[in-house]
This record gives sequence, C-alpha cells and structure tokens, in this order.
Amino acid sequence: MGFVSMIMGFCGFGVGISSGLVAGYFLFIYFQPSDVKNPTIRPLVEQDSKTLQQLLPEIPFWVKNPDYDRVDWLNKFLEVMWPYLDKAICKTAKNIATPIISEQIPKYKIESLEFEALTLGALPPTFQGMKVYLTEEKELIMEPALKWAGNPNVTVAVKAYGLKATVQVVDLQVFALPRITLKPLVPSFPCFANIFVSLMEKPHVDFGLKLGGADLMSIPGLYGFVQETIKDQVANMYLWPKTLEVQVLDPTKAMKKPVGILHAKVVRALKLKKKDLLGASDPYVKLKLTETKAPSKKTTVKHKNLNPEWNEEFSMVVKDPETQALELLVYDWEQVGKHEKMGMNVVPLKDLPPDESKTLTLPLLKNMDPNDVQNDKVRGQIEVELTYKPFKDEDLPKDFEETGEVQKAPEGTPPGGGALVVTVHEAQDVEGKHHTNPYVRIICKGEERKTKQVKKNRDPRWDEVFTFMMEEPPLKDKLHVEVLSTSTRIGLLHPKETLGYVDISLADVVSNKRINEKFHLIDSKNGRIQIELQWQTS
Repeated sequence: MGFVSMIMGFCGFGVGISSGLVAGYFLFIYFQPSDVKNPTIRPLVEQDSKTLQQLLPEIPFWVKNPDYDRVDWLNKFLEVMWPYLDKAICKTAKNIATPIISEQIPKYKIESLEFEALTLGALPPTFQGMKVYLTEEKELIMEPALKWAGNPNVTVAVKAYGLKATVQVVDLQVFALPRITLKPLVPSFPCFANIFVSLMEKPHVDFGLKLGGADLMSIPGLYGFVQETIKDQVANMYLWPKTLEVQVLDPTKAMKKPVGILHAKVVRALKLKKKDLLGASDPYVKLKLTETKAPSKKTTVKHKNLNPEWNEEFSMVVKDPETQALELLVYDWEQVGKHEKMGMNVVPLKDLPPDESKTLTLPLLKNMDPNDVQNDKVRGQIEVELTYKPFKDEDLPKDFEETGEVQKAPEGTPPGGGALVVTVHEAQDVEGKHHTNPYVRIICKGEERKTKQVKKNRDPRWDEVFTFMMEEPPLKDKLHVEVLSTSTRIGLLHPKETLGYVDISLADVVSNKRINEKFHLIDSKNGRIQIELQWQTS
C-alpha cells in the first residue's frame, strides 16, 4: 500500500508541474500587454548630461565636465607609492591619535584602547579629475574629485570594567569633492604657508563595522542612521565656506613681512679726518638695513666741518631683527667725482633691547673685517640714538587673504598719515621694439623705487614690495608706474626704452584700503601690469 501511494505521489507531482508550465506558457504568449512600445534608440551625443550620468554613473569627471582635467599621472603615482604611503600615513595617524586617546579615555572609565591592526589596504584612492582656479591673489585653488573604495583593516581593542571588546572597520568607501586652497604662496619651500580644505558637497561614506565578528551594520535602521550622522557631522565642520586650516609655515617669516620698525637718529660725528685739499671735509651719513632692497637713507651734507651735528631722524622697516643690521657709512661729499668713504660701522639689531632707546658712540672703521690692521687707524666717531619697536602680537602683519583686514601702519607713523605699501606682482605681454629686459620704476611724491630687471621675458614676475611713508593721506596724488627695458649690449643705439606706463589715483586706495588689480599700460599694445596697493594707518 505504501509503495502504491509513493508511485501515485510522483505521478501527481509530474502532472502538476507539466500542467503549470503549459498554463504559464499559454498566459505569457497570449496575454501580453498591447500598449508596450519599442524603446527609442538615440546616440549618446544627443543625450543630455543628466541622462548620461544616469546611464554611465562611473564616468570620470573630466569626461562629464570640461572644467576638470585628467590626472592619470597622479593616480599612477599613488598606485606606485601607495604601499609606502600606507605605512607612513598609518604611523603618523597612530602617533597623533595615541596621546589624544590616552588623555580622553579616563573620562569614560575605559581602561585601555589600543590599535591591534591599522592598515589602509592595498587599494589606493583615485582622482576622477581636478579643477584648478586662477585668481589675482597669492593662492592656488584645486578641486579634485576623489573616490576611494578601499579594503582597510582598522582593529581597535577596548578594555573596560574587566571586559575586552574588539571593533573592526572594513570595506571603506569614500566619495568626496573637496576644495584645497594653498595660500599664501611664499618664496620658501614648500612655497605655501597654509592649506585650507573644505567640502563642496556632502561626502558619501560607507563602511562595515564588526564587533566580536558580528556585523553591526546589519542591524535594521543602524546603517542609515550612521550614514546620515557622519554626513551631517562632517558637513557641519567642513562644508564650504567652513574650512580646515593646516599651517605649514609661519607666513610672517616665510614672506619676511615687517615685524617692527627701527627709529634711528644721527646725532653727530666727532674728530673726522681731513679729506679736502683746503683742510676740511664735507661729511654726510648713509644709513641702510642689511637684507633689504629698500634704498638707503641720507643725512644732509655739512660743508667744511670735522665735528658735524645733524640730529636727523629716520625710520626703517625691520623684517628679521635676528639677522638684520644697521649699516652706518660716513662719506665726504665731492662736487665732482666719486664721494670718498671716511669710515663705517654696523649695529646688529639683535643687540638693541625692544622699546628702549639706546645711544651709541661708535668708532669709524675702514671695513668690518676684524683681522684688518687698517681698522686700528683712528678715523673719528659717530653718535647715534637707536630705538627698535617691534609690533605687538595683535598688530603683527598678517596676510590679507587670511584676515580680510588691512595691516596697521608701523608705530611711529606721523599722526594723520600712513604707509602706502606697493606690491609689484607681474606684467603680461610687454614687448620692446629693440629689446625686452623689463623692470618697473615707481614714483610716488618724488620718491623713486625700482624692481630688479628680468632679462628677455615678455611676461615677467617680480613680487617685490615697496613702502612709502606719508605725512598725510595721498588723496590728490597719483602713483606713476612705468615698465622700462635696458639693453645688455654695449654701444646699442637704443639703450633704454619705455614698454608702457600707468598713473594710479591713490584716492581710491585711501578709501578702499586695498586694491589688487591689473592695469592696462599706456603706450603698449597689449601690455598689462598687476599692482597691489594697501593704505595702512596707525
């Protein structure tokens, strides 16, 4: 009986399956919807960008957006360097995190928290493209499209209340669009002082989290909660315009910006030697700070006087008091021919106590060589009063891009006056008829300054800074900026020629405090020059 039941069961199963397949085939063939249309096939070039992104979600940014450039070389570099970068990054992260963890865990009554494993895996991040912005400021802005689907292994062992738990992070995915700004650009390696990082949109972060071998992300609702929490927290901290700032160099030292001002008063000279045939001398003093391109300061000439008194005061901007020194040179003025040097001396600024006036009577030497026997000869003395006034911490000059404010003028600036700071950045498309060795001449209220000469260059760059001290705001004055070229050949018929000029009204600088623009050069076909002006008041 049991055998017969089994046979009948198999037959019923076979008949049921066969009947079901036949019925299903009949329904599929004869009951298809009649309103189904064939899809329209269109070439990719006719699709809009949104449709293309839906069709090809993994297409690189440099294909979807013409503003992005290919950076395959960077991805290849990361691929080769990743094994070494992995170890270096993990070692640095562990060194930074260990003291922070040791300081924080007692607050939560945790006995210990240690890394059992820390590696970023074998898969490096890839850059889908990079956008670069060019501005008139001293900065470089980059927006890389970053994607990283890695296989890291971060295992942390936590001990608390006599129990030990192991938490592991695996299968990390990060898609982000950061903006990286390097500023200000400085002439010291690595050529930028700060790194500013911000996110242009909320990042996508996905990872697995295991506790004791169990996947915590499989708990219903936890995965979405963690995803949104991470996105919101990261966005609150770093979503543009909020930034993460990393200082690489001290901008003041890197750019050698002013840190103080030296007030020098030339009082008198004593017992100078006779230089003229008629038994007298015509002395004057030249003052100059070392390691600066600023022109020398000069006293008036005291005719036929071996014990002259000047009592003349000068102010000079100091950029590095540890290395700079004040040079004092006494000359005998000659109406015809070269002025004869009567003696000199040097005062290192590090020997001057800050904010204290110091009177010095210095012997005049032939040179600063301590082994030169000619320095034993008596040449007279010079008396000076020196006061070094460093800027206070709150008044230290900072880069305009960091603070958004214009610097204050140095202490000692005349009341109602200020300092006009002129930065000559670069010129473009300047070309002479016979030669192109450009340099810039600046004239402000009769005071002239010059940049260095750049040979054979139609797009020269100087980045030189000049400071003009003024008794009152230059509301009715103009700054004359002229690009010149001089020949390096001897005997040329055209040794010097003008490549263009521009007169800049300083009233706009006084009212706006700062201007950074490119000006078209007059008498030049396409020439332009970038000038940055700041009006600093005390």
